[in-house]
Formats: sequence, structure tokens, C-alpha cells
Amino acid sequence: MRPRTIERIENGLIVVFAMTGTIVIAPAQWWFPLAAFLAFDLSILGYVRSPATGAVWYNAVHTHAWSAVLGVIALVTSTSSPMLSKWLALVAFAWAVHVGVDRMLGYGLKLPDAFTHTHLGWIGKNHDKGERVRTGS
Repeated sequence: MRPRTIERIENGLIVVFAMTGTIVIAPAQWWFPLAAFLAFDLSILGYVRSPATGAVWYNAVHTHAWSAVLGVIALVTSTSSPMLSKWLALVAFAWAVHVGVDRMLGYGLKLPDAFTHTHLGWIGKNHDKGERVRTGS
């Protein structure tokens, strides 16, 4: 199996896990990951400055590390502050859903030369052109 296929399957499972977790801890807030979905894409505002800055901002937000950190904090605060813990967990799950869906659809971490150049390859119209797009040949 190709690494790209494995990454898509793994991230699909993360989406299922995060949505299930949301429903288990807060059934009435099942909609929260969907409502928060686009908030994480505000990180593309870095592209206003330059592709390199945009890639740094985008990559800083589009990692599973932050949802994992928030999940741990939610667990640690679960006894002392159950309401805070619940909302931290909901944000963690929403974040995991966003990153998981992006990766499942083939949107990877950005390389500094172009928004459409990711660690998973080229996306969009440039998908089949590969390296030729960046060099202009």
C-alpha cells in the first residue's frame, strides 16, 4: 500500500475517533467540530505576506500535536474543572477532525515555495505537473 493511501486511511480513522469522542462526551454538541471546521483555516492568512510565511503558519496549525496537547490538558483538568475539561476536549476533537479531513483529502503540510506544494505532493490544478510547476518548465 502506498504511503499516501496509508496516511489517508489513518486520518480517516482519526476523524471517526474524534467525532465519536465528541458524541460520547457531549452528545448535544455533536455539531461543534463541524461549526469550528473553517476556523483552523484562518492560518492561511500568512500567505498574504509570502508563501514561506504562509507555510509556517499553516503547518503550525495543521498538525495533530495541538489537538493531542489539548486532549491531555482536558484529561488533567477533568476532576478540578469538568466544564473547562469538556470544552478543551471538544476543541481538541474539532481540531483533530479538521486536520484529519484535510489529510484524508490529500492536503498535506505546506512546503515554502507554493500553497499547492505539500508533503503529500502537488494539489489542485498542479497535481499532475509535479516539479515542473515550481520551476516553470
